[in-house]
Amino acid sequence: MLRGASPGGEYKSLDPNILRDLAPHHPAMSQLSFEGLTVIVTGAGGGLGKTYSLFYASRGANVVVNDFNAAAAQKVVDEIKQAGGKAVVNNSSVTDGAAVVKTALDTFGGVHILINNAGILRDKGFRNMSDKEWDQVQEVHLKGAFSCTKAVWPLFRKQKFGRVVNTSSAAGLYGNFGQTNYSAAKMGLVAFTKTLAREGEKYNIRATAIAPMAASAMTETVMPPEMLANIKPEFVAPFVLAVTHPSSPADASGKVFELGAGFVAEIRWERSKGAVFKTDETFTPSAVKERWSEVTDFTNAEHPQSVTDFDAQGTLQKATSLPANKQASPEVRFDGKTVLITGAGQGLGRAYALMYGRLGANVVVNDVSEKGANAVVDEVIKAGGKAAAAVGSAEDGDALVKVAIEKFGTVHVLVANAGILRDKSFTAMSEQEWDSVMAVHLRGTYKCAKACWPHFVKQKYGRIVTTGSQVGIYGNFGQANYTAAKAGIIGFTRGLAIEGAKYNIKANSIAPSAGTAMTMTIWPPEMVQAFKPDFIAPIVGYLSSEANEETSGKLFEIMGGWAAQTRWQKAGGHGFPVNKPLTPEAILSKWDVITNFDDGRATYPTSTQDAFEQMAQNFGHEEAGDASSSGSSPYADPEDSELVAKAKLHVEPPFEYTYTERDVILYNLGVGATEKELQWTFENDDEFSALPTFGVIPQFPASSTFPMGWLPDYNPAKLLHGEQYLAIKAPIPTSGQLVNEARLLEVLDKGKAAAVTMIVETKEKSSGKVIFENQSTVFIRGSDRGPATAPNKPPKRSPDAVAEEKTLPSQAAIYRLSGDPNPLHILPEFAAVGGFDRPILHGLCSYGISGKHVLKNFGPFTDIKARFAGVVYPGETLVTEMWKEGGKVIFVTKVKERNAVVLTSAAVTLVNKAEKAKL
Repeated sequence: MLRGASPGGEYKSLDPNILRDLAPHHPAMSQLSFEGLTVIVTGAGGGLGKTYSLFYASRGANVVVNDFNAAAAQKVVDEIKQAGGKAVVNNSSVTDGAAVVKTALDTFGGVHILINNAGILRDKGFRNMSDKEWDQVQEVHLKGAFSCTKAVWPLFRKQKFGRVVNTSSAAGLYGNFGQTNYSAAKMGLVAFTKTLAREGEKYNIRATAIAPMAASAMTETVMPPEMLANIKPEFVAPFVLAVTHPSSPADASGKVFELGAGFVAEIRWERSKGAVFKTDETFTPSAVKERWSEVTDFTNAEHPQSVTDFDAQGTLQKATSLPANKQASPEVRFDGKTVLITGAGQGLGRAYALMYGRLGANVVVNDVSEKGANAVVDEVIKAGGKAAAAVGSAEDGDALVKVAIEKFGTVHVLVANAGILRDKSFTAMSEQEWDSVMAVHLRGTYKCAKACWPHFVKQKYGRIVTTGSQVGIYGNFGQANYTAAKAGIIGFTRGLAIEGAKYNIKANSIAPSAGTAMTMTIWPPEMVQAFKPDFIAPIVGYLSSEANEETSGKLFEIMGGWAAQTRWQKAGGHGFPVNKPLTPEAILSKWDVITNFDDGRATYPTSTQDAFEQMAQNFGHEEAGDASSSGSSPYADPEDSELVAKAKLHVEPPFEYTYTERDVILYNLGVGATEKELQWTFENDDEFSALPTFGVIPQFPASSTFPMGWLPDYNPAKLLHGEQYLAIKAPIPTSGQLVNEARLLEVLDKGKAAAVTMIVETKEKSSGKVIFENQSTVFIRGSDRGPATAPNKPPKRSPDAVAEEKTLPSQAAIYRLSGDPNPLHILPEFAAVGGFDRPILHGLCSYGISGKHVLKNFGPFTDIKARFAGVVYPGETLVTEMWKEGGKVIFVTKVKERNAVVLTSAAVTLVNKAEKAKL
């Protein structure tokens, strides 16, 4: 019989002997055992959940393998049992936590550990996201975690032991494009975890949040295979076991950790000292603008752990004793702007409405109370302002925005302020209390933003201020629903900021503390009076104004005349070797390093790309031994000379390439795109894209700067491009950060000359996804490399299509702005050294123009190859002759004026091989 279970299945307190028996003995740490403990893992049919289940079972635990896919769950259970372990299937929805836990009780008599891992993706740009896609993600991630945790909570309290791990994500911490629903849910789980840790502390219940990067059924749809190989779930599971063992570090509870690819680091909140303003009529948005740099200055920053880590009364006293606030010029105003404020019938919303009215805005006052909304409208109008009431729930965002459109023509600003409190200890909290708080706060914010979004996008202007809370940042006893909703709003807002950037839409979150109808129920009267809503409004005013041109996706804590920015700080962490199994014991041995913020290695990530960077740096971390590097090149050839073999061993550091839509437009113009081709020259065109041959640009600095000094008598002035092969491996982002990895592929000795081929792999920095592969050859081609070296002889018939384009006299000067620094293309003196009577057009410019011709006549292609057979002088006319041969288009490019061939042995492989397609 299991210790901890009575013969009849009734659960009793965990036997202290289990804790003693399972604890590792230091200093020589023994293997952590989970014998006698029961673990529920949700979403365990594959990926992380499966790996957790197998690992727990291997350490003696009883495992409840939950997954909606019963067959997948059964396979995991079978695998565990075949290895001698104990496991059972549960295929209930995670929103029915009671049913999940019942399986554990019926089969094993109890439950000790809950891993909330179940999740789904419904990624979509915010403009196109449906309510169903929003609701489904919240249901599985947030409601599922609530429901399962709620079901185990009384058991954990009774036995004075429990461990909970909630699965967040970098997208939740920082926001991510196309994932506003997912970002909201995942950030909500962070504050939910912090609150569980506070409420569970006296019962030895610990809760930890993780933001893992690991291969799974979800991630395999968005990540390339080579990336997935580096982020195996086996690099995450040991951490989860380490923090859920009875002897787990107490300081893991309530904390957040980023992990993946063998790298682990704690992440915590850091808050600026901020600025304190005098709390009188001079505390205005203009006063905030004047001192904004103080608000965002992280010199001597603080690292609060709770809402009480702030001297509120002292700050208020300071605020009242300061001299009048200096005002910025010009004044921050809202003339001609329409502002929608939810929950504006009283409290903060009312203070906002009166402020906006004074500053010239058209104010739409929303509240569920018709009386309250109309009363505030009357106040605004009596003060000389313009206002209209929009009575109804924030969940009916479309109706509220309709009022703004009907009364004032459009909407420019959304202040999402509506909220309710349904505070209750987690033990006593009902499902209805959870749902109602989520509906008003999180879903209401989503619905209002969704209704405003098309108007913001169309007018290329919008400002959004959402309302988080300090308890949403730090967690708070008795507010699991409220903290999760408020944190969810923060994650959602960061996603909006990313998606809105190109449309001049700024979105920020505030965490205000003020005396309102909500706080009146929990604050003493004197505190309600001291911390007036009027002292929050000026910060909101500045953030939502045209004067705010830069701040977006940020979080600010505000109260009593004080405002400060709060951001993430990440410990330097520890990277474990990736060529040996990671264990829980190894995690615990480096715990002090994983959680150390004071060793000078801390960073301040602001994006999923930043979060991924340290993990990616650990990809090649191998411990010396059997699996160490062979010291050979992947492109080694037995026929290589000693000189060449040595050169192939050289590995240059990865070269980063950051670009924006401006760079894409500049390239497109450089290869002849015109102002009429808006899909290539206007960033806000719905079909805006990079021409496929843009793929040669990011790699150019990596391939062109690869050391060539080992070549005898090397002279860059006499180096000419021989061939270029480009493979487009994935859709081309119109902006982003790329990483280029260059290696020497092939060298052919031609006596007094050499044919040198470089290979460059260009990857998206954030995901590791390969976007381009380039092979660049100086002078002549080398050995067979498939499409890269195909002869591509034109068939003996008339071309299927011919395109003609006169280059500009300034074409070379324009093209070099895309990153080609070679003076051969701009300086007559340097061109003369190379044997040319004037500067020549870059071969890759002719390559890009020809690629554009093929694209316009036959549609998208996956790769393009050409041999450079002659030079083009700026101002000459290029003629591209094209023949479609099956899935290929063979082409030859000539200079019309001289009838000289400049590109030969050239072809593309079409994406759509069956039909001819024109743009």
